[in-house]
Amino acid sequence: MTVPKVTTAEASGVGIDHGLDLAVIGNCRTAALIDPTSRIVWWCFPRFDADPVFSRLLAGDEEKGFSDVVLEGMADFKSDYVRNTAIVETTMSDKHGNAIRITDFAPRFRQFGRMFRPPQLFRIIEPVSGLPRIAIRVRPTHSYGKPLKRSSLGSNHIRYVEEESNFRVTTDAPIAMVENETTFVLTRPVHMVFGSDEQYPGDLAATAHSFKEQTQDYWLHWVRRLYISYDWQEAIIRAAITLKLSNFEETGGIIAAHTTSIPEAPGSGRNWDYRFCWLRDAYFVVKALNRVGATQTMEDFIGFTLSIASNTEELLKPVYSVVPNLPLDEWIAEDLKGYRGDGPVRIGNAAADQVQHDTYGSIILAAQPLFYDRRLPRPGGEKLFKLLERLGNKAAHYALKPDAGIWEYRGRQRVHTHSAAMCWAGINRLASIAGHLGLIDRAAYWNSVADPIQHELLEQAWNPKREAFTAAFGSDDLDASVLLLPDLGICEVDDPRFVKTVAAMERELLREKHMMRYAAEDDFGMPVTAFMICRFWLIDAWWAQGRKEEARELFEDAMAHRNRYGLLSEDVDPKTGALFGNFPQTYSMAGLILTGMKISRNWEDRYWRS
Repeated sequence: MTVPKVTTAEASGVGIDHGLDLAVIGNCRTAALIDPTSRIVWWCFPRFDADPVFSRLLAGDEEKGFSDVVLEGMADFKSDYVRNTAIVETTMSDKHGNAIRITDFAPRFRQFGRMFRPPQLFRIIEPVSGLPRIAIRVRPTHSYGKPLKRSSLGSNHIRYVEEESNFRVTTDAPIAMVENETTFVLTRPVHMVFGSDEQYPGDLAATAHSFKEQTQDYWLHWVRRLYISYDWQEAIIRAAITLKLSNFEETGGIIAAHTTSIPEAPGSGRNWDYRFCWLRDAYFVVKALNRVGATQTMEDFIGFTLSIASNTEELLKPVYSVVPNLPLDEWIAEDLKGYRGDGPVRIGNAAADQVQHDTYGSIILAAQPLFYDRRLPRPGGEKLFKLLERLGNKAAHYALKPDAGIWEYRGRQRVHTHSAAMCWAGINRLASIAGHLGLIDRAAYWNSVADPIQHELLEQAWNPKREAFTAAFGSDDLDASVLLLPDLGICEVDDPRFVKTVAAMERELLREKHMMRYAAEDDFGMPVTAFMICRFWLIDAWWAQGRKEEARELFEDAMAHRNRYGLLSEDVDPKTGALFGNFPQTYSMAGLILTGMKISRNWEDRYWRS
């Protein structure tokens, strides 16, 4: 009897709308996104910012760029991470009680004295009960959305080669069934590895299970060394793992998100490529991971930034590839229709050519713990301080000059309050570091540079008519980034001007419980979605001002917007609560950690007081 191919309708399920209900698996070299029915919908291969082998997430209504396991007659499914790991388990059952379990992961563990993190994904498919009937589908793409066709078939692998793209699936599943996407009865576990077009040595089943156990052990060990708060432990652990998965360990770069062109709002055209390292975003990630005791990422990131900053002849760019010298020219991928058909799909990011002065302060602030944290094997010294002084000179020069700002306006430049504040903060920290190193003359010098900048900033950013510190000097616009002024040290949280600023933002930027970045028209019109990181900044301000119950309530509401896997994107629709923007967003996950750790009860509170 001929077994028919599975249909798209059977694969997708009736009425299922996964949206950004996705999990990320990875190993600090490569990462993939998986939906709750185990479909791999996004995988850039062999690194974060490379051409996606699986691009279904941005393919609109085209059934291309994915791999999945289709259970015939599927009636129910559940999917979650294996506790405290980056391994995803999905269980699917049909109407007769037949069930399968799918385990997905990217190998990561120590081997031969070094970290083993190949650009590979592993999938284990096991029968759980009955005689489930499944089909396995593999439909890779190349060149951002062009179908990658099979070039040859082996006894246990399928090769895909076209132009400069090559890809191999090795499996002990029936190759003819996989090739033709036909249904078969799953009577034993089958295993798959996706990766480079190389012959796979050894026993695939034994290797898959060994790699899974070692990867699980790695993540469990990594998590047990974290320092976390009493409240929201699972959320903070998941956020920390997610931030770690955004670290391209070979160079130390930290990407802003794993995707490109998930729109900030439907039909907005605000579709950007975030698979690169923004120095300001990475600073927040480093700060968050340091807060939970994961210091290695900070050390790696400082190595990444110092290799860039050591070239004093060039101005710092706000964003770099994870391999810093690669170009980020922006172009449109015509073969991808976009997330839910909402294009364009942009590759590269023109923000690399913008002037954004806050980057100088971001690097100095990220490096500051190297001089104070006694746990580190290679603490910062005078040599590193002198290199940071070069950045301080740039920060002093550009602090009060126009730039594109933190929100990367493409059509205008102003003296942005946040940019000036970050430049000042970097200079201020240089004075502190100099004093710590016993360099009294340098401490006095940098204080003498910082003081007039702080005075000018407070004078020019304050708008008496608006009764608020505004987005830019001489501007009437409000901007949520100004909420960071006390944290940076520019003013005190009880400064009457800052208190009035918070009140103004509550009136004009708060939508129900969602915080807008700003409410003024920009290059793309009026913004309609709220920025999750801005909500965390508001919570921090409320907490510092003593509004603790309100702060905790707003944080609890933010936790409710995480997807089933505990992840956040960049934006949220204030009306529907739907997640938008690139995913998972490191800014948002870092904010979750920093704010959650700040407002949590501590362990003594839990044990000694009700």
